Amino acid sequence: MNTLAELYKPSLGLLTDLYQLTMAYGYWKTDMKDLEAVFNLFFRQNPFRGGFTVAAGLATAVEYLENLRFDQAELDCLSSLRGNDEKPLFDRAFLEYLSNLQLLCDVDAVPEGTVVFPNEPLLRIKGPLVQAQLLESAMLNIINFQTLIATKAARVVMAAAGDSVVEFGLRRAQGIDGALSAARAAYIGGCQATSNVLAGRIFGIPVKGTIAHSWVMCFDDELDSFRAYAQAMPNNCIFLVDTFDTLQGVRNATVIGQELRAKGHEMIGIRLDSGDLAWLSIQAREILDDAGFPNAVIFASNDLDENIIVSLKEQGAKIDAWGVGTRLVTAHDDPALGGVYKLSGIRRSGGPWEHKIKLSEQAVKISNSGVLQVRRYRRDGQCAGDVIFDEEHPIRGDCTMVDPFDVTRRKVMPKDAAHEDLLAPIFRQGQKVYESPALAIIRQRTGQQLAMFHSGIKRFVNPHQYPVGLEHGLNERKQKLILQARGFNH
Repeated sequence: MNTLAELYKPSLGLLTDLYQLTMAYGYWKTDMKDLEAVFNLFFRQNPFRGGFTVAAGLATAVEYLENLRFDQAELDCLSSLRGNDEKPLFDRAFLEYLSNLQLLCDVDAVPEGTVVFPNEPLLRIKGPLVQAQLLESAMLNIINFQTLIATKAARVVMAAAGDSVVEFGLRRAQGIDGALSAARAAYIGGCQATSNVLAGRIFGIPVKGTIAHSWVMCFDDELDSFRAYAQAMPNNCIFLVDTFDTLQGVRNATVIGQELRAKGHEMIGIRLDSGDLAWLSIQAREILDDAGFPNAVIFASNDLDENIIVSLKEQGAKIDAWGVGTRLVTAHDDPALGGVYKLSGIRRSGGPWEHKIKLSEQAVKISNSGVLQVRRYRRDGQCAGDVIFDEEHPIRGDCTMVDPFDVTRRKVMPKDAAHEDLLAPIFRQGQKVYESPALAIIRQRTGQQLAMFHSGIKRFVNPHQYPVGLEHGLNERKQKLILQARGFNH
């Protein structure tokens, strides 16, 4: 299913910042339009003060790239823009160029569900400078948000430690697209279902849900409300028990549970949505067990996140499943991934690459140059370290990886060590060469990937820093470029 075409009009050419178009226009008007460029999309720190990140959003990015064009309405919009002299911002010839735009870029990317780390390229775009520049804003918008939410979901699922987690965030999400993208990314991160029915239909995610407090409040008596719902949907009964008196609500649920059982049905369980969830769940478990419902699920919601879930488990809570909404879909306490898209090289057709580097007073903001790739080494089935290198200079033997923030810290990866290169071909000369896996396969990949890393990087507090470094030659070139840019040419 073409998700973007279903949600929006077919063309999303204007899903960009104006400065991308003004730069593209500047390149087009000068001899720079014939340059080939390479850009890398990466982030500088793991979100949530964590030790890892889960890549997501690639399938959506692929759809965007497949359908990239500027329709007449979009060209009319651009033709209406004016500069400070009230003359058109763009020449008609440039708009004609955009109307005939065909993607000619090579795109490589880390598959969704891959565990990734700061400064590693998640996406690499190589091709005509004008085109590669135009793609920046949309790629960042798509990859940043879904990667952020997939990471948050993975943390929540780890905290749940095998319990079911359902994404409940539609009503608190940042708009319609935010809700849909979050539901998709949360499923990649490990959630088992969503309450968002549109997301369920579009992405094939299982959907879950029963009743809200308004159902109970429409009746004169809570017991009558439960009975009416059981009559209406006897195969979907999770009773929300905290509208009036929570423990009495649990007792009322067991009464209706017995009535359901007498008719050949079984109550699924109850939901707690307020109060002291640890104490209430312990009391509810006793009531359910004593009434003959040891298999009834206790489902909890109420502004949950990974830290609260861990705390509840430490308190002995008897909760079997978790509905996580607001703090998941809004990425509570770290609202943006902060991914960036940086030029790392330009060249004329057939010529050598001219390596580019962005300087900063902050070492973490100094970019890397070249056609970058990431090689992940493994030892005894576990991931042992990642090396960022330039594909134009392949790793042939032992690899010395250098910590870019402390060049005295180095590690040698033997040439015979098991490894894989993370960025896979997605487009070649604008033609798609990659098929996105089914979402369930991507979700499975997330779990498999996390299992290959030491538990230290998955700690929520003071996680271990997984080793990521630059290949020795790339690091030497970086230091040389920095010195040259700062006027030290000798």
